[in-house]
Amino acid sequence: MKKIAFLLLVLFQTYVLADFVTLYRTMGIEEVQKELEKQLKTKEYWNKYLENTDVSYGYYESKKYVLVAHKLSKKLELFKKEDKKFLKLLTQSMISGEKEGDKFTEGDLKTPVGAYRLTRKLTKLDQFYGPFALVTNYPNTFDKSLNKEGHGIWIHGMPLEESREDFTKGCIALDNENLVSLEKNMNFDESVLLISEKNVEPTTKDEMSEVLSFIFSWTDAWRTSDINKYLQYYSKDFKRANGQGFDAFKKHKEYIFSRKEEKTIKFSNINVIPYPNSLNKKMFKIVMDQHYQTKSYKYDGIKELYIQLDGDKISILSEG
Repeated sequence: MKKIAFLLLVLFQTYVLADFVTLYRTMGIEEVQKELEKQLKTKEYWNKYLENTDVSYGYYESKKYVLVAHKLSKKLELFKKEDKKFLKLLTQSMISGEKEGDKFTEGDLKTPVGAYRLTRKLTKLDQFYGPFALVTNYPNTFDKSLNKEGHGIWIHGMPLEESREDFTKGCIALDNENLVSLEKNMNFDESVLLISEKNVEPTTKDEMSEVLSFIFSWTDAWRTSDINKYLQYYSKDFKRANGQGFDAFKKHKEYIFSRKEEKTIKFSNINVIPYPNSLNKKMFKIVMDQHYQTKSYKYDGIKELYIQLDGDKISILSEG
């Protein structure tokens, strides 16, 4: 509701009040809705909306906690999104994989670089892993599109009955007291984990406005079955987790769009997450709740986009 109210305020600033009332009186509420949707596709709206919002570690509508793991400095930080700011709750020492660099293969002793969910808490483990472990969703959709392998990347503790080396096989490990403190200060269901080789480069408001306006422009092209505009948002290097490349994706979408079906596409709980990577790209992971419906098909679930921001151009590298 707050976002809708703010959008209306922006609209009032764009139009003289009399013009806005005339738009409603002469053309109806549908034209007002079109103008609202038009505003959502502009950087100007989002720059205004984000004016007093810290987006250094992303933009979050349904996540409250951001974990940032710096492999080089062996430091784990926990931030909480509060009052449009990121409040640092903890800074802890950590250890990670024995080998430097991004993880690509099973058993390479490397900790992956990227953005991940914490999916569940494991207890009753071998004492080597401490009191419990938080499981990540490595490999994620983008990892799979790059043919990355491996599994079992956790945040866990230290052995209860013995000492251990100053590295892991790929997991992140904390002193047991720190692990317990970490869990007490967050809800892992509402958390994202960023793992970087060095420091995470802060996101600017201009970059975030670019990304948010992109989401609504891409959605509009999808909703209106504008295949040419829609495909322009995708990189020629696009690849799904199942290996489907751009050409096969294009052929499939051309067939779907040719039906010219009326579509309802709505996104909520939008989260835009900086995506550390070893490809030297400015990337973001977008996760949002999707409602999609046509006359013959309905889907309610999670939509993921992995995008590259290169200057003022955004390209989708993978999606799920």
